[in-house]
Amino acid sequence: MKLILDKRQLNMSPERLLRRAGYAHIRDRGSGSESFVRRLGSGFYPRFHIYAEEQGDKIIFNLHLDQKRPSYAAAHAHNAEYEGEVVEREIERLKSIMTMA
Repeated sequence: MKLILDKRQLNMSPERLLRRAGYAHIRDRGSGSESFVRRLGSGFYPRFHIYAEEQGDKIIFNLHLDQKRPSYAAAHAHNAEYEGEVVEREIERLKSIMTMA
């Protein structure tokens, strides 16, 4: 699920806002891509996983919920939810944090 905000709505960097919202920065060792995660318990999964991308005067946050890690070592796919009540609530939480900061 995507959250699109105008850069002018934010008074700090997207990375700093995500950290304020409880997210930690991660880098994928294989692809080198950077993103942020917020665990929902004491283990690595389930966790919210979000990518932030700048496009012109917009910041696009792309969020999904990782339910578990890939089932086998060579797999890149995982069990993730891109929509639904839990993801929608997290988008609303992020929106309130980011637009109030």
